[in-house]
Amino acid sequence: MKDFFKVTDLPDVFSLISGFPAVSAETVSVADGLGRVLAQDLASDADLPDFMRATMDGYAVRASSTFGASEGNPAYLEVAGTIAMGESPGFRIGPGQCARISTGGMLPQGADAVVMIEHTEALDEAGEDARDQAGEEAGEESGDQAGGEIGSTIEVYKSVAPGQHLLQAGEDIRKGETILSAGRRLRPQEIGLLAALGIEQIPVYRLPIVAILSTGDEVVPIDRSPKPGQIRDVNTYTLAGMVKEAGAVPLIFGIVPDEYEELLNTCKEALEKADMVLISGGSSVGTRDFTVEVFSALPHAGILVHGISISPGKPTILARVREKPVWGLPGHVTSAMVVFTVVVLPFLCHLSGEKVRQKPRITAKMARNISSAQGRVDFIRVRLVKRENTLWAEPVLGKSGLIHTMVKADGLVEIDRDTEGLDREAQVSVIPLSKL
Repeated sequence: MKDFFKVTDLPDVFSLISGFPAVSAETVSVADGLGRVLAQDLASDADLPDFMRATMDGYAVRASSTFGASEGNPAYLEVAGTIAMGESPGFRIGPGQCARISTGGMLPQGADAVVMIEHTEALDEAGEDARDQAGEEAGEESGDQAGGEIGSTIEVYKSVAPGQHLLQAGEDIRKGETILSAGRRLRPQEIGLLAALGIEQIPVYRLPIVAILSTGDEVVPIDRSPKPGQIRDVNTYTLAGMVKEAGAVPLIFGIVPDEYEELLNTCKEALEKADMVLISGGSSVGTRDFTVEVFSALPHAGILVHGISISPGKPTILARVREKPVWGLPGHVTSAMVVFTVVVLPFLCHLSGEKVRQKPRITAKMARNISSAQGRVDFIRVRLVKRENTLWAEPVLGKSGLIHTMVKADGLVEIDRDTEGLDREAQVSVIPLSKL
């Protein structure tokens, strides 16, 4: 029996993340930027918006002209013009005047607020429509003339304050401001911000490539009926799905027999093509366990972790080979998925250039008492159920080789190494198993 397990505590494993470099950067179209990670800070070269614009349909006014207005004592304002969308108004608003404006329209000089159209009423709407049409037919030779020719009157039933129902120039983004920092993963809203500023090309980290190998003479392809003592290759597909969901590219090498030379040669090939290598199986004690020997035989390799004080997933191996992380994951599918979620994912985020941050958690209450062993961190699979406006975490119990426990589970509850368990109704933070 070979020596095994000088287990590493979870915080010490995470402390190794910074020892691996992120992947290189590339430039992509903003249209292809969704889910990518920015490789450098981006600053705005303009104010957003770059003009004062209305956020409501109504009338652009001087706010002081509406002070004290009410339904019983309306303010009367002269219409100085209508502001066309996408154009700069060629007239200004004086005291006692207003201009018809639509949402998104540019306020004329002199205006500092917008009265909602619901709080106004035109006194001579028919005459205003006729004058508008006449102005259009005449070509509105000058904005000042057109504004003067309108001349109709509206009643305003509600006062507005300066700045009400409008966006000031630069209120959203100021010129020169850092709008997005390196290490940020781009969501639709970030893509929208870049589009609003006219940024067409963006520097991002390239997508990390993750090689996936399954080992074990008992593992067969999924298109083959297993014989007694054999199992289908589940880990390749679960891990590939988790890699894709993390924003990386899985590179599947399939099943590698428990033969030293073949596993060594396959690992060398994987390291030539990938930024991270995942090997499932071969991390447990056994006479045919070649994983550690293979890792040690790779060029410029060092074993960093050989066992982690967690359950499930204690027999996890991490090596650094040519500055790349190479993982030996447990063969049991549940253990492999838990280890990926809890341990591997932060390393993969770091490789992606993303600033490592804790996966968002969901607050719930334990639906029953659950015990755990001291001296290790336990990750309990739970199903989330809402009853009487309370979200409950129901333990999904089962051995680490049972895939159905992961199918039924919505997340994981972490039980600290110094805790003997959790009581019913204890408040817990649930790590989601998937964002789908």
